[in-house]
Order: sequence, then structure tokens, then C-alpha cells
Amino acid sequence: MAQASAAKNERQEETRHLDMATQPVKRLRTMLAAGEEVIEIQRVLGRTGDSVVSELLRGYGTFYEWDHYPKGDVFDGKSSSQYFYHAHPGGFRDVEHGHFHTFVRAKGMPRGMKPMRRKSRDKWPMGDDALAHVVAISMGSKGEPLRLFTTNRWVTGETWYRADDVAKVIGRFVIDHARPSWPTNRWVVAMVRLFWPQIILLLKARDQVIENWATQNPSKDTLEDRRLEVVSQAEVDIEAQIAAVRAALDARG
Repeated sequence: MAQASAAKNERQEETRHLDMATQPVKRLRTMLAAGEEVIEIQRVLGRTGDSVVSELLRGYGTFYEWDHYPKGDVFDGKSSSQYFYHAHPGGFRDVEHGHFHTFVRAKGMPRGMKPMRRKSRDKWPMGDDALAHVVAISMGSKGEPLRLFTTNRWVTGETWYRADDVAKVIGRFVIDHARPSWPTNRWVVAMVRLFWPQIILLLKARDQVIENWATQNPSKDTLEDRRLEVVSQAEVDIEAQIAAVRAALDARG
């Protein structure tokens, strides 16, 4: 996994110094509003010692690794957006408690968006069942976001789309209903909006690592290779991101 780790470190450095001045003004305004919502939701939940994770897990009792929370996932039928929370065995990802996986299904994608052509696609959900993994959000033990990351195809059982296509559905990821947790639903959506440019970079890094891995392992189907799981990742800093967005907007008048 040395190659994936090298790409991870390089991408973390790039996202840390991402120049917000290059972002469209409309996107910056969307990001700022999302950032303010993230902060407000965390503030309100924090007053009672809660977090977006504890909100989602409320009433479940024992938290079981690998299980999806909530059962059946969260799905918005209008936007065809979906997410769930789960965890891997202890110690699998340092201090992580668990992570959110976010998706957009076929009916929520732009017209004409098609999966990559591959020799073997028998495991891929297709047609109306096709789905693109947007990004995962890693969470700490206190319900705080740690990092964003992308995964190999086998991890989420997704349909595989190129980074440029997945980037088009970032703004289409919307959960616009109250169940099972209104604050958690809005927080997950806001996090995807707030870190929009970083997610694009991570998706591009994902494709580059996949391509390099395939070149170095020509006898393997890279997208099903269990040796490659987390493909790209970057730490997140909510306050720094908001400050950078504000500065970019101020500079643009």
C-alpha cells in the first residue's frame, strides 16, 4: 500500500493549501452557508452533550461493527441521495469511531452519466440501481469529523464512475427530510457542500491511484483488489475551511 499512502500524503498537502480564490463565487457562497450550518448544528447538539453520531445511533442500544445505521440506510427519494454510518473492527483506522458513506443513485445523476467500461462488471449495480459513492466522512470518538476519504469499488459495492462524473453529483447530494435525524441529515449534506473542492481533488487522486495500481498489478482486477481499500484521504478543519471561504469571498468583493 506504499503507493496509496504516498498519494494520500501528497493529496492531504494539496487540500490543506487549496486556493479558494479559484472557486466559482456561487460555489463559495454555498460552501459558506454550509459551513455556518455545520457549526450551528454542532453547537446546538453540543449543549446537551450530543453529536450527529449519537443522534443517529439514538435508540439502537449496542453499536455493532459492520452494521449499517440506520437499518436500511437514509434515502431521499426525490434527490436519490443516500447515506449510512458504520464502523470497522477496533483499531482498523486509528482513532476513528466510524464513518458516513454518501451516495447518489442513478435517478439523481445528470442525464447521460455512464459507468466506466470494464471487462468485468457483473458485480456492479446497474440501471436504476446504479450508485456513485461521493465521499466518506470519518468520525472520532466524540462525534467530531476527522477526515474525508474515498474507497475502492469493492468496499461500497458501487457502480464505478470517473472522478469528473462523480464531481457533477456533489451538488446533487441532498437529504431533505427529518428522519431518522433532522440535524444529522442536514449536517452530512452540509459537510459535503462545505468541502466540495477537496472532494473533487480526492476523487481525482482516487482515479490516479487506481490507474497506477492497475499498471503495477496487471494480473489483478484493481477495483476488486482487497489490498487496496482507502484510496485517497485528507484531514478536515471546519473553522479553517470557513475562514478560507470568507477570505476568498471578501477578496472578490
